[in-house]
Amino acid sequence: MTRPSGVRATVRDVAAETGLSIATVSRVLNGQGNVAPHTRDLVLRAVDRLGAQAPRPRAAAGRPSEGAVFVRCPYVLTDYFGLIVSSIAETLERHGRRVVLSAGEASQGEPVLAGLAAQSDLAAAVLILPPEDAGDIILLRDRRFPFVVVDPRTPLPRDIVSVSAAHFAGARQVMAHLVGLGHRRVGVVGGPSKWLTSDARLAGYAAALAEVGVLSAPELVRSVPEPTIEHGYRVAGELLDLPRRPTALAAFNDKMAVGALRAAAERGLSVPGDVSVTGFDDLDLSRAAQPALTTVRQPLQEMGRMAVTLLMRLLDRHELEALHVELATELVVRGSTGPAR
Repeated sequence: MTRPSGVRATVRDVAAETGLSIATVSRVLNGQGNVAPHTRDLVLRAVDRLGAQAPRPRAAAGRPSEGAVFVRCPYVLTDYFGLIVSSIAETLERHGRRVVLSAGEASQGEPVLAGLAAQSDLAAAVLILPPEDAGDIILLRDRRFPFVVVDPRTPLPRDIVSVSAAHFAGARQVMAHLVGLGHRRVGVVGGPSKWLTSDARLAGYAAALAEVGVLSAPELVRSVPEPTIEHGYRVAGELLDLPRRPTALAAFNDKMAVGALRAAAERGLSVPGDVSVTGFDDLDLSRAAQPALTTVRQPLQEMGRMAVTLLMRLLDRHELEALHVELATELVVRGSTGPAR
Protein backbone atom coordinates (compact mmCIF):
# COMPACT_ATOMS: atom_id res chain seq x y z
CA MET A 1 0.00 0.00 0.00
CA THR A 2 1.45 3.36 -1.00
CA ARG A 3 0.48 6.82 0.17
CA PRO A 4 1.37 10.33 -0.98
CA SER A 5 4.43 11.72 0.78
CA GLY A 6 3.56 13.40 4.07
CA VAL A 7 0.04 11.91 4.26
CA ARG A 8 -0.28 10.08 7.54
CA ALA A 9 -1.79 6.61 7.65
CA THR A 10 -4.55 5.88 10.16
CA VAL A 11 -5.83 2.89 12.06
CA ARG A 12 -8.42 2.56 9.30
CA ASP A 13 -5.62 2.27 6.73
CA VAL A 14 -3.94 -0.49 8.74
CA ALA A 15 -7.28 -2.29 9.00
CA ALA A 16 -7.73 -2.06 5.21
CA GLU A 17 -4.19 -3.34 4.68
CA THR A 18 -4.77 -6.40 6.89
CA GLY A 19 -8.46 -7.11 6.31
CA LEU A 20 -9.03 -6.90 10.07
CA SER A 21 -11.52 -4.76 11.93
CA ILE A 22 -10.57 -1.31 13.24
CA ALA A 23 -11.27 -2.53 16.77
CA THR A 24 -8.80 -5.42 16.40
CA VAL A 25 -6.08 -3.16 14.98
CA SER A 26 -6.65 -0.71 17.83
CA ARG A 27 -6.24 -3.48 20.42
CA VAL A 28 -2.87 -4.43 18.90
CA LEU A 29 -1.60 -0.85 18.71
CA ASN A 30 -2.76 -0.12 22.27
CA GLY A 31 -0.91 -3.15 23.62
CA GLN A 32 -3.98 -5.02 24.82
CA GLY A 33 -3.50 -8.70 25.50
CA ASN A 34 -6.70 -10.18 24.06
CA VAL A 35 -5.28 -10.60 20.55
CA ALA A 36 -4.08 -13.84 18.93
CA PRO A 37 -0.32 -13.93 18.20
CA HIS A 38 -0.79 -14.39 14.43
CA THR A 39 -3.19 -11.43 14.36
CA ARG A 40 -0.69 -9.25 16.22
CA ASP A 41 2.05 -10.26 13.75
CA LEU A 42 -0.24 -9.45 10.82
CA VAL A 43 -0.83 -5.92 12.14
CA LEU A 44 2.84 -5.29 12.91
CA ARG A 45 3.88 -6.42 9.44
CA ALA A 46 1.31 -4.05 7.93
CA VAL A 47 2.73 -1.21 10.04
CA ASP A 48 6.18 -2.02 8.64
CA ARG A 49 4.86 -1.91 5.08
CA LEU A 50 3.14 1.42 5.63
CA GLY A 51 6.43 2.80 6.93
CA ALA A 52 7.00 6.15 8.57
CA GLN A 53 3.41 7.34 8.14
CA ALA A 54 1.87 4.39 9.99
CA PRO A 55 0.53 4.63 13.55
CA ARG A 56 3.05 3.07 15.93
CA PRO A 57 2.33 0.50 18.66
CA ARG A 58 2.30 2.00 22.14
CA ALA A 59 4.63 0.90 24.88
CA ALA A 60 3.62 -2.18 26.81
CA ALA A 61 1.07 -1.54 29.50
CA GLY A 62 2.54 -1.49 32.98
CA ARG A 63 6.11 -0.91 31.79
CA PRO A 64 7.92 0.91 34.64
CA SER A 65 8.79 4.20 32.95
CA GLU A 66 11.04 5.12 35.88
CA GLY A 67 12.80 1.74 36.05
CA ALA A 68 16.43 0.87 35.32
CA VAL A 69 17.99 0.87 31.86
CA PHE A 70 19.74 -2.31 30.76
CA VAL A 71 22.98 -1.56 28.87
CA ARG A 72 24.41 -4.51 27.01
CA CYS A 73 27.89 -4.52 25.46
CA PRO A 74 28.91 -8.12 24.73
CA TYR A 75 32.53 -7.09 24.17
CA VAL A 76 35.50 -6.13 26.31
CA LEU A 77 35.25 -2.50 27.42
CA THR A 78 38.33 -1.30 25.57
CA ASP A 79 39.02 2.29 24.52
CA TYR A 80 36.37 1.84 21.79
CA PHE A 81 33.47 0.25 23.62
CA GLY A 82 34.49 1.80 26.92
CA LEU A 83 33.98 5.30 25.52
CA ILE A 84 30.49 4.44 24.30
CA VAL A 85 29.42 2.72 27.53
CA SER A 86 30.80 5.44 29.79
CA SER A 87 28.97 8.16 27.85
CA ILE A 88 25.74 6.15 28.03
CA ALA A 89 26.12 5.66 31.79
CA GLU A 90 26.94 9.32 32.43
CA THR A 91 23.99 10.55 30.37
CA LEU A 92 21.58 8.11 32.03
CA GLU A 93 22.80 9.30 35.44
CA ARG A 94 21.92 12.88 34.48
CA HIS A 95 18.41 11.64 33.71
CA GLY A 96 18.26 10.01 37.15
CA ARG A 97 18.31 6.50 35.69
CA ARG A 98 19.88 3.45 37.26
CA VAL A 99 22.06 1.39 34.91
CA VAL A 100 22.17 -2.41 34.77
CA LEU A 101 25.33 -3.22 32.81
CA SER A 102 26.09 -6.48 31.05
CA ALA A 103 29.52 -6.47 29.40
CA GLY A 104 32.15 -8.92 28.21
CA GLU A 105 32.52 -11.40 25.37
CA ALA A 106 31.40 -14.29 27.56
CA SER A 107 27.83 -12.99 27.33
CA GLN A 108 27.66 -13.17 23.52
CA GLY A 109 26.06 -16.60 23.49
CA GLU A 110 23.55 -15.90 26.25
CA PRO A 111 19.88 -15.53 25.17
CA VAL A 112 19.54 -12.13 26.81
CA LEU A 113 17.01 -10.38 24.57
CA ALA A 114 14.20 -12.89 24.98
CA GLY A 115 13.94 -12.24 28.71
CA LEU A 116 14.24 -8.45 28.83
CA ALA A 117 10.55 -7.66 28.43
CA ALA A 118 9.69 -10.00 31.32
CA GLN A 119 11.93 -8.19 33.83
CA SER A 120 9.55 -5.89 35.67
CA ASP A 121 12.30 -3.65 37.08
CA LEU A 122 13.61 -2.68 33.64
CA ALA A 123 12.21 0.29 31.77
CA ALA A 124 14.28 0.03 28.59
CA ALA A 125 17.60 -1.06 27.10
CA VAL A 126 20.55 0.12 25.04
CA LEU A 127 22.09 -2.64 22.92
CA ILE A 128 25.61 -2.05 21.60
CA LEU A 129 26.57 -3.96 18.44
CA PRO A 130 24.22 -6.82 19.38
CA PRO A 131 25.40 -10.22 18.08
CA GLU A 132 21.85 -11.60 17.82
CA ASP A 133 20.09 -12.10 14.49
CA ALA A 134 17.81 -9.29 13.34
CA GLY A 135 14.86 -11.63 13.97
CA ASP A 136 15.60 -11.71 17.72
CA ILE A 137 15.74 -7.91 17.83
CA ILE A 138 12.45 -7.68 15.91
CA LEU A 139 10.80 -10.01 18.44
CA LEU A 140 11.91 -7.68 21.24
CA ARG A 141 10.34 -4.78 19.35
CA ASP A 142 7.10 -6.74 18.92
CA ARG A 143 6.93 -7.15 22.70
CA ARG A 144 6.82 -3.32 22.82
CA PHE A 145 9.92 -3.12 25.00
CA PRO A 146 11.67 0.26 24.48
CA PHE A 147 15.28 -0.02 23.30
CA VAL A 148 17.89 1.63 21.10
CA VAL A 149 20.61 -0.14 19.13
CA VAL A 150 24.07 1.42 18.93
CA ASP A 151 26.02 0.47 15.79
CA PRO A 152 23.80 -2.39 14.57
CA ARG A 153 25.61 -5.42 13.19
CA THR A 154 22.84 -6.33 10.72
CA PRO A 155 20.22 -4.31 8.80
CA LEU A 156 17.18 -3.48 10.95
CA PRO A 157 13.60 -2.44 10.09
CA ARG A 158 13.29 1.33 10.00
CA ASP A 159 11.05 1.49 13.09
CA ILE A 160 13.80 0.06 15.31
CA VAL A 161 15.73 3.03 16.67
CA SER A 162 19.47 2.92 16.04
CA VAL A 163 22.51 5.21 16.23
CA SER A 164 25.74 4.76 14.32
CA ALA A 165 28.51 6.70 12.65
CA ALA A 166 28.33 7.57 8.96
CA HIS A 167 30.52 4.63 7.94
CA PHE A 168 30.03 5.01 4.19
CA ALA A 169 30.85 8.71 4.22
CA GLY A 170 33.89 8.21 6.46
CA ALA A 171 35.34 5.44 4.30
CA ARG A 172 34.75 7.51 1.19
CA GLN A 173 36.58 10.44 2.80
CA VAL A 174 39.68 8.47 3.66
CA MET A 175 39.82 6.71 0.30
CA ALA A 176 39.36 10.04 -1.49
CA HIS A 177 42.36 11.27 0.52
CA LEU A 178 44.43 8.33 -0.77
CA VAL A 179 43.18 8.82 -4.32
CA GLY A 180 44.15 12.50 -4.10
CA LEU A 181 47.69 11.39 -3.22
CA GLY A 182 47.83 9.33 -6.41
CA HIS A 183 47.03 5.90 -5.00
CA ARG A 184 45.08 3.63 -7.33
CA ARG A 185 46.10 0.18 -6.14
CA VAL A 186 44.79 0.19 -2.57
CA GLY A 187 44.57 -2.91 -0.40
CA VAL A 188 41.57 -3.09 1.94
CA VAL A 189 42.21 -4.69 5.34
CA GLY A 190 38.49 -5.24 5.86
CA GLY A 191 36.37 -6.18 8.84
CA PRO A 192 34.05 -9.14 9.47
CA SER A 193 32.22 -10.00 6.26
CA LYS A 194 28.73 -10.19 7.79
CA TRP A 195 28.79 -6.84 9.60
CA LEU A 196 26.68 -3.96 8.33
CA THR A 197 29.58 -1.64 9.16
CA SER A 198 31.92 -3.62 6.91
CA ASP A 199 29.51 -3.44 3.98
CA ALA A 200 29.08 0.33 4.38
CA ARG A 201 32.82 1.01 4.57
CA LEU A 202 33.62 -1.24 1.62
CA ALA A 203 31.00 0.63 -0.40
CA GLY A 204 32.57 3.94 0.64
CA TYR A 205 36.06 2.79 -0.36
CA ALA A 206 34.77 1.55 -3.73
CA ALA A 207 32.85 4.78 -4.39
CA ALA A 208 35.95 6.96 -4.03
CA LEU A 209 37.95 4.71 -6.36
CA ALA A 210 35.11 4.59 -8.89
CA GLU A 211 35.17 8.39 -9.11
CA VAL A 212 38.59 8.13 -10.78
CA GLY A 213 37.60 5.16 -12.91
CA VAL A 214 39.20 2.43 -10.78
CA LEU A 215 37.54 -0.83 -9.81
CA SER A 216 39.26 -2.46 -6.86
CA ALA A 217 40.66 -5.88 -7.76
CA PRO A 218 39.14 -8.74 -5.70
CA GLU A 219 42.59 -9.87 -4.51
CA LEU A 220 43.06 -6.49 -2.85
CA VAL A 221 40.06 -6.85 -0.54
CA ARG A 222 40.39 -9.11 2.52
CA SER A 223 38.08 -9.71 5.50
CA VAL A 224 38.75 -11.01 9.02
CA PRO A 225 36.60 -12.72 11.69
CA GLU A 226 37.43 -10.02 14.28
CA PRO A 227 39.03 -6.57 13.74
CA THR A 228 42.15 -7.03 15.90
CA ILE A 229 45.83 -6.07 15.62
CA GLU A 230 46.83 -9.66 14.92
CA HIS A 231 44.29 -10.14 12.15
CA GLY A 232 45.32 -6.80 10.65
CA TYR A 233 48.96 -7.89 10.75
CA ARG A 234 48.17 -11.19 9.02
CA VAL A 235 45.95 -9.77 6.27
CA ALA A 236 48.25 -6.80 5.59
CA GLY A 237 51.14 -9.22 5.23
CA GLU A 238 49.21 -11.21 2.63
CA LEU A 239 48.51 -8.03 0.66
CA LEU A 240 52.08 -6.76 0.88
CA ASP A 241 53.40 -10.14 -0.32
CA LEU A 242 51.43 -9.98 -3.58
CA PRO A 243 53.62 -9.96 -6.71
CA ARG A 244 52.30 -6.47 -7.39
CA ARG A 245 51.82 -5.06 -3.95
CA PRO A 246 49.41 -2.19 -3.18
CA THR A 247 50.75 1.32 -2.70
CA ALA A 248 48.38 1.90 0.25
CA LEU A 249 46.44 -0.09 2.82
CA ALA A 250 43.04 1.07 4.13
CA ALA A 251 42.26 -0.74 7.39
CA PHE A 252 38.85 -1.35 8.95
CA ASN A 253 39.94 0.17 12.26
CA ASP A 254 42.99 1.63 14.02
CA LYS A 255 43.94 -1.68 15.61
CA MET A 256 44.15 -3.41 12.24
CA ALA A 257 46.07 -0.42 10.87
CA VAL A 258 48.66 -0.84 13.65
CA GLY A 259 48.97 -4.49 12.62
CA ALA A 260 49.52 -3.29 9.04
CA LEU A 261 52.30 -0.94 10.21
CA ARG A 262 54.04 -3.91 11.84
CA ALA A 263 53.68 -6.03 8.71
CA ALA A 264 55.19 -3.25 6.60
CA ALA A 265 58.12 -2.76 9.01
CA GLU A 266 58.95 -6.47 9.01
CA ARG A 267 59.23 -6.34 5.20
CA GLY A 268 61.54 -3.37 5.30
CA LEU A 269 58.92 -1.03 3.85
CA SER A 270 58.76 2.56 5.02
CA VAL A 271 55.45 4.25 5.87
CA PRO A 272 54.44 6.38 4.06
CA GLY A 273 57.43 6.28 1.67
CA ASP A 274 56.79 2.78 0.29
CA VAL A 275 53.21 2.22 1.43
CA SER A 276 50.58 4.46 3.03
CA VAL A 277 48.35 3.13 5.83
CA THR A 278 45.01 4.44 7.10
CA GLY A 279 42.79 3.44 10.01
CA PHE A 280 39.29 4.17 11.27
CA ASP A 281 38.03 5.29 14.74
CA ASP A 282 40.75 7.75 15.93
CA LEU A 283 41.51 5.91 19.15
CA ASP A 284 44.45 6.89 21.38
CA LEU A 285 46.29 4.05 19.64
CA SER A 286 46.24 5.98 16.35
CA ARG A 287 48.12 8.91 17.90
CA ALA A 288 50.66 6.68 19.66
CA ALA A 289 51.55 4.71 16.51
CA GLN A 290 54.78 5.39 14.60
CA PRO A 291 54.07 7.13 12.33
CA ALA A 292 50.81 8.50 13.72
CA LEU A 293 47.85 7.17 11.76
CA THR A 294 45.73 8.99 9.25
CA THR A 295 42.27 7.84 10.29
CA VAL A 296 38.56 8.63 10.47
CA ARG A 297 37.28 10.01 13.76
CA GLN A 298 34.05 8.44 14.98
CA PRO A 299 31.99 10.42 17.53
CA LEU A 300 31.90 7.48 19.95
CA GLN A 301 30.84 9.42 23.04
CA GLU A 302 28.22 11.37 21.11
CA MET A 303 26.80 8.06 19.84
CA GLY A 304 26.24 7.04 23.45
CA ARG A 305 24.67 10.37 24.38
CA MET A 306 22.42 10.34 21.31
CA ALA A 307 21.28 6.80 22.11
CA VAL A 308 20.15 7.88 25.58
CA THR A 309 18.41 10.98 24.19
CA LEU A 310 16.40 8.85 21.77
CA LEU A 311 15.65 6.31 24.49
CA MET A 312 14.28 9.01 26.80
CA ARG A 313 12.00 10.19 24.01
CA LEU A 314 10.74 6.64 23.54
CA LEU A 315 10.01 6.36 27.25
CA ASP A 316 8.17 9.68 27.14
CA ARG A 317 6.15 8.28 24.21
CA HIS A 318 7.30 10.95 21.81
CA GLU A 319 6.97 10.13 18.13
CA LEU A 320 10.34 9.70 16.45
CA GLU A 321 10.78 10.41 12.76
CA ALA A 322 14.56 10.04 12.35
CA LEU A 323 14.79 6.44 13.57
CA HIS A 324 18.14 5.45 12.03
CA VAL A 325 20.52 8.23 13.07
CA GLU A 326 23.99 8.49 11.53
CA LEU A 327 26.48 10.89 13.10
CA ALA A 328 29.08 12.64 10.97
CA THR A 329 32.68 11.40 10.89
CA GLU A 330 35.86 13.44 10.35
CA LEU A 331 39.00 12.66 8.38
CA VAL A 332 42.16 13.17 10.47
CA VAL A 333 45.32 13.35 8.36
CA ARG A 334 48.59 12.39 10.07
CA GLY A 335 51.97 11.00 9.07
CA SER A 336 51.04 7.52 7.82
CA THR A 337 49.92 8.68 4.37
CA GLY A 338 51.87 10.26 1.56
CA PRO A 339 52.09 10.42 -2.25
CA ALA A 340 52.07 7.15 -4.16
CA ARG A 341 55.34 6.12 -5.72
